[in-house]
Amino acid sequence: MPATAPLRIVAVAAGLSSPSSTRLLADRLAEATRERLAADQDRRVEIEVVELRDLAVDIANHLVTGFPPAGLKKALDAVTGADGLIAVTPVFTASYSGLFKSFFDLVDNTALTGKPVVIAATGGTPRHSLVLEHAMRPLFAYLRAVTLPTSVYAASEDWGSQADEYTEGLPSRIRRAGGELASAVTGRTVSGASRALTLDDGEDAVVPFAQQLAELNIG
Repeated sequence: MPATAPLRIVAVAAGLSSPSSTRLLADRLAEATRERLAADQDRRVEIEVVELRDLAVDIANHLVTGFPPAGLKKALDAVTGADGLIAVTPVFTASYSGLFKSFFDLVDNTALTGKPVVIAATGGTPRHSLVLEHAMRPLFAYLRAVTLPTSVYAASEDWGSQADEYTEGLPSRIRRAGGELASAVTGRTVSGASRALTLDDGEDAVVPFAQQLAELNIG
């Protein structure tokens, strides 16, 4: 990729309502990632949000016919071509939504190899937050993507709530997840730390984070 090419961040939002808290969470995660990228490097950043609600009929047709309409193909190409991905679903029956799963069923299982992904979900109650670990992480592991350490769950009560001494509020979790994604796509460690290699590193010199991700997921 040329040095002047923009960094592309794609957010997939599977919300069904309009307005949608799922779309709102996707937008905030994308903006947190953009802010960190703008602060840490000079390349232009492009953000694209794919709303699956608008593609529901196309997704169903593709599952039946095997041929994606133009709008769906554009969305799939955006996801597979992104430097970093944000995936957000509402919780349905204690898991990701059927629309969310149907879309990612159309992604080739090697197309996301090594791609850093922030997973996130919205729901009415905090009791469904484990959907991130028992459903979404395994899905993206199958797709050979690399899910970043911080996942974000937003229950109805999280919007506008403040953190206490024991927990982080939603804005803090969004900023942390966005920072991790920005670090991953620019080749720093997930924590955002970076340093120049020295002669003391020898043959064990640390390779860029993005390269490590790709190597860990080959095969």
